[in-house]
Amino acid sequence: MTFISVPGRAPISSLGLVLLVVASIGWGLNFPVMKFLLSQWPPLSARGLCGMAGASALALIAVSRGEALRVPPGQWLRLALVSTLAIGGWTAFMGLALLWLRASDAAVLGISTPVWVALLAWPILGERVSWLRGIALAVSLAGIAVLIGGNVDPSLDRLPGIVFALAGAICVGLGTVLTKHFPLEMRPLPLAAWQVAIGCIPVAVVGLVVEQPQLAALSPLGWMSMVYLTAVQFCLCYVCWFAALERLPAATASIGTLLVPVVGVLAAAAMLREPLGVQQLVALAVTLAAVAVALRS
Repeated sequence: MTFISVPGRAPISSLGLVLLVVASIGWGLNFPVMKFLLSQWPPLSARGLCGMAGASALALIAVSRGEALRVPPGQWLRLALVSTLAIGGWTAFMGLALLWLRASDAAVLGISTPVWVALLAWPILGERVSWLRGIALAVSLAGIAVLIGGNVDPSLDRLPGIVFALAGAICVGLGTVLTKHFPLEMRPLPLAAWQVAIGCIPVAVVGLVVEQPQLAALSPLGWMSMVYLTAVQFCLCYVCWFAALERLPAATASIGTLLVPVVGVLAAAAMLREPLGVQQLVALAVTLAAVAVALRS
């Protein structure tokens, strides 16, 4: 393992940076992949079932590493609450958002999660927002407004997608804050396996009942998309993410995830031929810069 020396700071693991980049690219590519899959399968069934399969794979990886899957006594309720919000809410709401939004727009709206974390941490955790962070968060919201303002036409056709995407980001933000308020005493991999399972099982059940998906509707490329969501989004990315967290400062890892929307926007333009104009680039640049300042301040 090699390290990068930064004056005045602890050395940063180069392997940790590689793992972080792999996770961020994998999650970024998920947006256009999921958008394509929606042309063949409904959102709740696709994301819920892939999440269940991914949780099983995470559990097997944890067991193979000798990590126990046992949940400590008295923590089931908080585990269920956090998992339902952070995983279930994001999985369901972002899947529904893609029915109305382009993949690139959903990726940019997803960056707003740190905004909601900061705003919710104030009343719940008592963490005051500094002036610099407050200004940065306000600018990030302005960047999102640029995206929303340009996409909402007089008929408000895309409004449901915007609402769903922001709801997903807020759920992740609330789940993150509650995790700090009610700490979960578990190793990262077993915790990820339980969170993905608890969050995705209800989504899959509702999807199977309401949407009634048909396997025959999936083309070979559709099956490949399902495999990608399972093996990469819910498995490989989480393994790389938690491995990166073990090797990198939390601030470095958080800022590194800003690569996700960049990959999402560029991949959507390349894979789905979505427009990549000044509006999308301005919204992306402004929001990324502001969130980066907020995370560092």
